[in-house]
Amino acid sequence: MDEKSISKKKLHLTLNDTGHASDIFRALSSDIRLQILRILTKETLTIGQLAERFYLPISSMSLHINVLKDAGLITVIPQPGVHGTRKVCGIAAKSVDIDFFARDTKFVQKPSVYVNMPVGNYSDCEITPPCGIATANSYLYQEDSPYGFYSPDHINASLLWMTSGFLEYHFPTEAIIAGNVKSINFSFEICSEAPGYNNNWPSDIILELNHKYITTIHTLADYGGRRGVYNPSWWNDANTQYGEYKNIRITNDGCYMQDTCISDETISTLSLSSGYYFTFTLKVDTAGKNAGGMNLFGKYFGDYAQDIVMKVDYE
Repeated sequence: MDEKSISKKKLHLTLNDTGHASDIFRALSSDIRLQILRILTKETLTIGQLAERFYLPISSMSLHINVLKDAGLITVIPQPGVHGTRKVCGIAAKSVDIDFFARDTKFVQKPSVYVNMPVGNYSDCEITPPCGIATANSYLYQEDSPYGFYSPDHINASLLWMTSGFLEYHFPTEAIIAGNVKSINFSFEICSEAPGYNNNWPSDIILELNHKYITTIHTLADYGGRRGVYNPSWWNDANTQYGEYKNIRITNDGCYMQDTCISDETISTLSLSSGYYFTFTLKVDTAGKNAGGMNLFGKYFGDYAQDIVMKVDYE
């Protein structure tokens, strides 16, 4: 790809534009994403081709691509292919300029608020064996016993798995009532649950907010065969290793997952600003076609160093 084929667009940022600046800083904070940008300055590639270059699953590469696209650094253009639509990635900006001293007296956007919910800090659960719960240092209780889920130490858990049941979390509403909210985003790492691991083991997992159905998350596998990036050294290679990264966005118009509308429920209809908290529930859909259990990853396991993160963006 020569320079003439690269967009001449320059991204100009000031510290008043905290939302966009945060997206760009996040996009540039990953060595893999920097390597993706370097490759795309030379050629356009599909998400699948990039995944092969980096020996990553499509789901992991799609996450990196979405972060770069949201920051305005790349374009993702659907094109017809032999086996359906393919998404071709290319550079969207030639440079990024940051002006630390610029001042905007007309409007300063309220910065986003992040709320980290440790996966072990659930407020209610219902668990049936086979199941398990582990901290960064050890199993919290013997495998296939629900007792560990009801131990006071469950707040320290960083990996939970079950074949059926649910986990319910209470998220505070303080950040939502603090301003004119544009969107509420939830991100987490999740996969199916099989004995050991099984890279062809689909599961349907229901997401509810304030006990209202939002969507059924379809996971493709209980992933293994390579170690999760952040797994502790004591974790056995024969166990589940990593999951799929999911991002759910709730707006005043509807609910979205990876930019696809999944529900007509809104911030208002879900009553997310009522009371001191709202509920966030993940449960295995045992009545569905794929009752394949659930693994939920915290910041010390899997491929992403995070628990369940709520991000509140303001107008």
